[in-house]
Amino acid sequence: MRLTLLFLILAVLFMIPFIIWGGRFEDWLSAEGAEAWLRGYGAWAWAAGIGLLALDIVLPIPGTVVMSALGIVYDPFWGGVLSTLGSVLSGLIAYGACRRFGHRAAERLAGKEALTRAEHLFSGGAGGWTVALSRWLPLMPEVVSCMAGLAHMRFGTFLLALVCGSAPLGFAFAAVGAASRDSIGLALALSALLPVALWGLAAWIWRRAGPTSPDKGG
Repeated sequence: MRLTLLFLILAVLFMIPFIIWGGRFEDWLSAEGAEAWLRGYGAWAWAAGIGLLALDIVLPIPGTVVMSALGIVYDPFWGGVLSTLGSVLSGLIAYGACRRFGHRAAERLAGKEALTRAEHLFSGGAGGWTVALSRWLPLMPEVVSCMAGLAHMRFGTFLLALVCGSAPLGFAFAAVGAASRDSIGLALALSALLPVALWGLAAWIWRRAGPTSPDKGG
């Protein structure tokens, strides 16, 4: 119960920027608005796009819109690469900050027993699945990355699952932006289903490679 409370507290904290500043980002609800903003940075549009996606942890940035705009400004491949990098960077920031600075506060809020349960969850096979599949859900990427950091999830496992979840999302929406801009349903389907295949394959390969598989803690 207290672990669920911690999860809800994190969700509320990440909702606050949407409540305060969400209206100021209305222009970003269209790929055209994001495209115009990125093009304003000229040769540094790639850095601006990655930065925006990384700031999604503290600002109400519509990440999939930025990814679509990167696909328009560049192309499906490089737009997908940049989108993946930005999404991964956002996850790493959340994970690193909570792992380094949030454990003590979380223990006070949820208790040592609840954190032990979280550590058990994220050290097992469910942890990788949770991280990978959370990337295409609203609000969940930040919350899950923070929970993984608080639970001291093994970094290698977290990074692999993070990439498996972020890459399909980034490439799917970059491709939508570069193509018709109207295939949002297809992008959502791909970004939801491909992480399952990628993480399942990655976990299988790692498990066959030796005892330090992503399904084990460490």
